[in-house]
Amino acid sequence: MNQELWEKSVEFHGHHCPGLAIGVRASQEAIKALNISFSEDEDVVCITENDACGVDGVQVILGCSVGKGNLLFRNRGKQAFTFFNRNSGEKIRLVLKALPEMERDEMEAFILNEPDASKIFDFKTPDYDLPERARIFQSVICEECGEKTAEHMIRLENGKKVCVDCSNPYTRGF
Repeated sequence: MNQELWEKSVEFHGHHCPGLAIGVRASQEAIKALNISFSEDEDVVCITENDACGVDGVQVILGCSVGKGNLLFRNRGKQAFTFFNRNSGEKIRLVLKALPEMERDEMEAFILNEPDASKIFDFKTPDYDLPERARIFQSVICEECGEKTAEHMIRLENGKKVCVDCSNPYTRGF
């Protein structure tokens, strides 16, 4: 484990914890598996299946961020991360295994320092493809609230262009 990167992750996140360790270790394993490094642009993509502490580790170690469009949330409540290398087309999904009961600090140390990553994660092939690169959309003014909204998020309702917050979804219960 790279102590400097761990400390940088802790500084970004605000504290050390096993959750942060999960994201840091998953990122380090993705680096090895996909031959990737910190992404200045969108060459590395992470799809996270949670919105927990580990996501901050991914941001620090791999440079994935929502703003760049290479950190995407597919929230399933799972400690799982899918990584893509845009240059090679390779992909891998890391899923945290059920680990034995340990104290918090012991768990954090285990996740960061266990030499055999297969004791921490299941390494799988994701069943979905690399998402397209982030697109820039025109802004449209919501005719209800007057706020600028990305074109792809506008709804047409009663002949008016409205944002998601101003729309009345028609679901009929399904």
